Amino acid sequence: MSAAIITLKTQENASQNLIIQRPPSGLSLQGRISIPGDKSISHRALMLGAIAEGETEIQGLLLGEDPRSTAHCFRALGAEISELNTELVRVKGIGLGNFQEPVDVLNAGNSGTTIRLMLGLLASHPGRFFTVTGDDSLRSRPMSRVVKPLQQMAAEIWGRKGNTLAPLAVQGQALKPIHYHSPIASAQVKSCILLAGLNTEGKTTVTEPALSRDHSERMLKAFGAELSIDPETNSVTVTGNAKLYGQKVVVPGDISSAAFWLVAGSIVPGSELVVENVGVNPTRTGILEALAMMGADIQLENQREVAGEPVADVRVRSSQLKSCTIAGDIIPRLIDEIPILAVAATFAEGTTIIRDAAELRVKESDRITVMAQQLNKMGGKITELPDGMEITGGNALVGAEVDSHTDHRIGMSLAIAALNASGTTTIHRAEAAAISYPNFTNTLVEVCR
Repeated sequence: MSAAIITLKTQENASQNLIIQRPPSGLSLQGRISIPGDKSISHRALMLGAIAEGETEIQGLLLGEDPRSTAHCFRALGAEISELNTELVRVKGIGLGNFQEPVDVLNAGNSGTTIRLMLGLLASHPGRFFTVTGDDSLRSRPMSRVVKPLQQMAAEIWGRKGNTLAPLAVQGQALKPIHYHSPIASAQVKSCILLAGLNTEGKTTVTEPALSRDHSERMLKAFGAELSIDPETNSVTVTGNAKLYGQKVVVPGDISSAAFWLVAGSIVPGSELVVENVGVNPTRTGILEALAMMGADIQLENQREVAGEPVADVRVRSSQLKSCTIAGDIIPRLIDEIPILAVAATFAEGTTIIRDAAELRVKESDRITVMAQQLNKMGGKITELPDGMEITGGNALVGAEVDSHTDHRIGMSLAIAALNASGTTTIHRAEAAAISYPNFTNTLVEVCR
């Protein structure tokens, strides 16, 4: 076996093509991998540090574009945030309710987490006016899922298409508490309302149809918020007029980033990888459960707890995957990992069904359509469903010209598929990976043998 030939070429328009040529003799993946910090936790550490009293220290922060957007916005709102790095970021908070009115539009870039969570905080600052926007992709993504419950709390928010799309204007108000029954299991919706409730007198409750990731609840408690959780009803309640205090936060590795290597190690014959320091919060481990259903050889090692979050090293060895059905309550716990699961299913025996994942159509791209189109270009057999995909495995993939559609998870998923495709694959607009995994290509080169 010889190593794959992996080349990153920058085009005249500054976009990048990632070219992956698998050697005719095949390849294997070997090594230990350090992954970027968890994106969800990185966002929340910056936000809560900004509205807390005193100083917050963050170790292991993700240096992707999305957390940079969060830091940029909260600096504009008055917080002092040091230069971002993985070693130590210091956030000098301004205290809850003390946002300054920014002199410019707040730009969340490509980050749905930034804009949706921030809206809850902005809406609860009486007497101040804010305008928020994002890039082309973010301005097309639905905001009504947070705008409507905030309006029930008496928020005043205006935007395009009947207040459903950014740019959005927010006139801060003294909000009223509500009990919101969310129609979808969404950590962004839940977190937005809880953050609005922090600065609202009384108790604000969110009930979900299924449990979504709980990073906000864990971190709010650590920062001193009064929070109660009812696991039987998937409800969480925050008491308003809170005081938060700066903390030391250690960000574990992002299981969404680990997922690419877990699938790669599973589908490339003769591979064995260890992904270090992975956050294995139970609300995020749907990817591990799905791969287990598919027969993947995955083991958790060195399990421990770091700053309130469960962490482990994850070892994966190649195996023959089998088809399964992925649907129901597991979907909120692996929604971001479905693109790479589609790659796994392409190499599994039988037909895999993914359902209850209509949320994928309003991510950075329509991930159902895009993954089906791009993998089918490579010889896959994927049929779109309204809320998912039907993936017939066992079809040999061949190199092709494919496109990330500026979606980081699409681009990286296609790169993993290319490792098991004959010939040469060119992934256009591969720079999208920097949103959540700036060193993805370097790691890809390192593990190929």
